[in-house]
Amino acid sequence: MKKRFAALSFIIYYLLFSFSAYAERREVHILSANDMHANIQAFPALADIADSLRALYPGLLVFSAGDNRTGEPLNDMYEIPAYPMVALMNQVGFDATTLGNHEFDSGPSGLAQLINLSNFPYLCANCHPADSLRIHLSPTKSFDVDGIRVGVVGAVQIGTHGHPDSHPDNCRGMMFSPFNETMAKYEWLRQQNDVVILLSHNGYEADVESSALFPWVDLIIGGHTHTQISGGEMHNGILITQNENRLKRVTHITIILNRDKYTDPWRIERKKADLISVARHAGRNKAVEEMTRFFCENPAFERTLTQVEQPFSTYEELGCLMCDAMVAETGADVAIQNFGGVRYDEHPTGPFTISDVLKLDPFGNDAMMLDLSGEELRQMLISCCDNDDNQFPFVSGIKCDVVRDANDPKHVKKLTLFSPDGRKLNLKQRYRVVTNNYVTSITTAPRRDPGQSINRKTADLVISYLEHQPSINYQGVKRINETKK
Repeated sequence: MKKRFAALSFIIYYLLFSFSAYAERREVHILSANDMHANIQAFPALADIADSLRALYPGLLVFSAGDNRTGEPLNDMYEIPAYPMVALMNQVGFDATTLGNHEFDSGPSGLAQLINLSNFPYLCANCHPADSLRIHLSPTKSFDVDGIRVGVVGAVQIGTHGHPDSHPDNCRGMMFSPFNETMAKYEWLRQQNDVVILLSHNGYEADVESSALFPWVDLIIGGHTHTQISGGEMHNGILITQNENRLKRVTHITIILNRDKYTDPWRIERKKADLISVARHAGRNKAVEEMTRFFCENPAFERTLTQVEQPFSTYEELGCLMCDAMVAETGADVAIQNFGGVRYDEHPTGPFTISDVLKLDPFGNDAMMLDLSGEELRQMLISCCDNDDNQFPFVSGIKCDVVRDANDPKHVKKLTLFSPDGRKLNLKQRYRVVTNNYVTSITTAPRRDPGQSINRKTADLVISYLEHQPSINYQGVKRINETKK
């Protein structure tokens, strides 16, 4: 009996030893960011987070889902626009980024220059620049992490006019292919890699749709809509991550794989994503901190223009401020500011500085003056909404009663315009309308006057207006009334 028990114990021990000898396990660790929008002040903490993870996981990959730039004057108005972000991303050790729509904000030559200064590749499968532009993009790249092959493909959103949401002039000489059509060509990544990742600057809803269309992808690192996901979400077996903008948080993603040595390939056993707060992180990378301090030394941006009496708390309050400035500085009857051109939704009481204006309106857009009938103005507002993520624009000089279709909330069913005193606007009368050149480029509604630049930037109009205001109070200001029927 004892001999039998000893033999059985030996067999069990042998089997366990054999299994452990032939079973393998690996982990891939990724630190992901999206829509950083040039928040260079967050980089000392971000670099320390990357350093800490690399100490634990030497093969750490660091990726961005685009919109690395635009939103911080210290970065956007640097001698080489957006160079501070590139220098800091180089120092942190980013492994790849895809293009966001704001990567195009300094035009083809600016994008080419930034890519040449970057130590990491720009992956974008659906952007096809002309060879003469010397914009060096790759659709995909594979990484080796401790013997695990990680394939990455990137893609940028395409707006209603066939290019990313940037001024058309910024995309001259580039062709863009539809995302779904493009992605279908890269299923071969599944055969050549153990893990497949999509860096997607397409927005949360598009990423969820992609999880159903492209089941051969393992992980989607998303951006564009600034959607805060609590770690990660599983859709059709694909892990989707995304964070809100300006580096408030990043995501640490862990992919666990295993295999038996007698079988191939590697199998993904588990995927998980954990949020890391950058804003609350106590550590700082000293070298990056010194770089950031150097880039931040521009006191001219901190000059106070006026005082805020009551805090701003909505996009509309700030959008109305911008529109009022355009009317006051140009003598126009009406101003239009697209929703997407208002870059933050709150501001505390106290000083309103040049930096605050340039963060609010960072695009360098020209102010355009148009002579429009009331009906042309009405159609232009609807067209602006249709081509700006279905967000209705902000105004000055008029009020708007917007009725959306209850069955299709993106569709403006009816729009009625009123003068500030509440009377219906005369749709046959002509009005001087001021807006930015992005709005004139995206609106397709017919109009007799294409518009004329007044050779001033919209941000300059806001700065000049605020300089003449001892204080401002826009709390509760609302000129757009939206309902559904």
